Amino acid sequence: MEKLKKRWGITSNYQLVVIFIVFAVTGSSSAIISKPVLSYFGFTRDLLSPWLYWPLYLILIFPIYQVLLVFFGFISGQFKFFWAFEKRMLKSVGLGFFFKD
Repeated sequence: MEKLKKRWGITSNYQLVVIFIVFAVTGSSSAIISKPVLSYFGFTRDLLSPWLYWPLYLILIFPIYQVLLVFFGFISGQFKFFWAFEKRMLKSVGLGFFFKD
């Protein structure tokens, strides 16, 4: 855990636990929220082929995850960490042009 704390620039075990909880809640929430969003737009598992439904579902999870990560990070008091993490993640997938350094 010390390597992870050093890599992320955090100092306490409490902060590490909060960050892990935020990641867990964000992942679960984004998966849960994506299904009703898809069905709101008329994309249900009954109407679409699994070959179309599941890629749409996974693609939708990504932006919802990004928003929720910063939101839950703010609520947990770790906004600075999650905002920096968010910028690094988006830069790594080629969306770094949204952020000016």
